[in-house]
Amino acid sequence: MKVSSMDTHMGNISIDQEVIAQFAGNAAMECFGVVGMASMSVRDGLVKLLKKDSMTRGIQVLLNNNKLTINFHIIVSYGVSILAVADNLIDSVKYKVEEFAGIEVEKINIFVEGVRVID
Repeated sequence: MKVSSMDTHMGNISIDQEVIAQFAGNAAMECFGVVGMASMSVRDGLVKLLKKDSMTRGIQVLLNNNKLTINFHIIVSYGVSILAVADNLIDSVKYKVEEFAGIEVEKINIFVEGVRVID
């Protein structure tokens, strides 16, 4: 599914939502306190930590009026402030995605699906 299409003097540029989700996921993983992405289809109350190659299943990218909304389902590290992790993730991902894709990020929603102790 194409998220964005831009016309330039050389031709048309289309960006797929999977590309933006992968980039946003990598930017989120660089944030302190984020252990990983969680599966969005949580059954029986079990949360599954997604591997790096399937991390985009925990991210949803939506486009409304040429503005992006990104939903993250994350697992955070035990003992860190969830508010601090969320603020850091929002600021970092918003800046990086806007620079990368050239599309304004209107909203970032964070769903904390679990907490993990990391060694």
